[in-house]
This record gives sequence, C-alpha cells and structure tokens, in this order.
Amino acid sequence: MSDTDSFIDEVTDEVRRDALYGYIRRYGWLAVSAIVLLVGGAAYNEYNKASQQSAAQAAGDSVLAAMGEDDPQARAAALAGVEAEGSAVAVTALLTAGAQQEASDFVGATATLQALAVNPDVPEIYRDLAAFKAALLPSDELAVRKAALETLAQPGAPFALLAQEQLGLMQVEAGDNDAAIATMRMILEDAAATRGLRERAQTLIVALGGTIDVPAAE
Repeated sequence: MSDTDSFIDEVTDEVRRDALYGYIRRYGWLAVSAIVLLVGGAAYNEYNKASQQSAAQAAGDSVLAAMGEDDPQARAAALAGVEAEGSAVAVTALLTAGAQQEASDFVGATATLQALAVNPDVPEIYRDLAAFKAALLPSDELAVRKAALETLAQPGAPFALLAQEQLGLMQVEAGDNDAAIATMRMILEDAAATRGLRERAQTLIVALGGTIDVPAAE
C-alpha cells in the first residue's frame, strides 16, 4: 500500500511539473515582457531626468553668460536666444524685457511681456506678472493700458491692489482727482493691502486734498 501511495505521489508531482513547465512555455513570454517593460521604463525615466537636468543646467549657464553682457541691447539679444522650458521660459522673458527696457526699447519690452502674458505653457502667476509689467511701460495706447489694468484689478487676482493703485495714478494724470481718491480709499479698506501700499495711498489722498478717516480710540 505504501509503494502504491509513493507511486501515486510521484506521478502527481510529475504531472504538476509538466503542467508548470507547460504554463511557463505558454505564458513565460508575458513575465519576460513585463520585466523588460519595468527595466526599460526605469531606464527611460532616469534618462529623461538626466536630460531635463542637463537642459536646465545649459539654460542656466546661458542666462548667466547673457547677464554678463554690459550693453543692455546685447544682453537682451543674448537672453532672447536662450532655449528654456517651463518656468525658466518666464524668468528668461522677464529678464529679456528688463534688459530691453534698460536699453529704452519699450516697444520690444512690451512685445516680450505681452507674448509671455498669453503663453499657456507657463504658470498663471508669471502671465499675470508679465501683463502687469507691460501695463506699466510707457505707451501712447492709454486705453489699452487701462483695459489691461482693469482686468488685473479684479478681486482675487494676485496683482489686484497694485493694478488699482496704477489705475488711481492714471486718474490723477487725467485730472479726475475725486475718482483717484475713491480708488485709494478702496485700497485702504482692503485687508490684503501691505503697509507700503497703504502709506502710498494715504499720501496720495492727502496730496489730492482728501481726508483720511482715523478710527476713534476706544
């Protein structure tokens, strides 16, 4: 009886081994493919990271070399030729516009900033900053500047209070002192206004003949 059981166990084990080898022959390529994909994916990720790091370093070196130019026009031209990606595009464009402004190329600076302001590949904060800086540059198109500032002055926008301040200054230039005072008072009433902005608003109100309401002491 023992020999019979032993024989049956051996046959069972042999059948199991044959079945296992059959599964391996039939489906082993799946396991091999999975391993190849995992190894290949990991290698690609490492290569991609290395490529991005190398590109970022190259862009940084190019920016540093461009910033070393003493002539603002040459600096602007060198910065405009820097190949960057992601947020680096915004930083490079802002530096380029700054160099163009230093060279009194306000048309070029405005074009650079406006292009950045509508670039969907950069974070929104950089687009808003570019639009705000473009609105500050000298221009004969006052209506365009005003429209841009009014858009940036919408509640919740990151540069809303600064845009309101610029709108107030434009109102002063237009001789509408009452409107400018009202704008400055709106800034004072905003809890998000910084100390420096509050001081500038108060100074302008007083300079325009307005009064500042000081809360009575309890």
